Amino acid sequence: MARRRQEKIGVVSSNKMQKTVVVTVDRQIIHPLYKRVVRRSCKFLAHDEKAECRVGDWVRIEETRPLSARKRWRVTKILSRAMTTPSASEASS
Repeated sequence: MARRRQEKIGVVSSNKMQKTVVVTVDRQIIHPLYKRVVRRSCKFLAHDEKAECRVGDWVRIEETRPLSARKRWRVTKILSRAMTTPSASEASS
């Protein structure tokens, strides 16, 4: 019986590699001693075939076969785009 692939939702924190993005996934846990909510984050390398993700985009990633030494996820959907600010050249014109 095949296991269902894991899915995670996170923010693209880097897209400087070719066809690869770094996705930061945050989760909240209850601290075992202090009983406070603590935020934990993990970074995943994900395959972005069309290289269309930008820094700040919210994406859904899915587990896949190993694609490289550290890359075991792929981007399945861009949930929302990052807010873009006009560059200095566009603002002056």
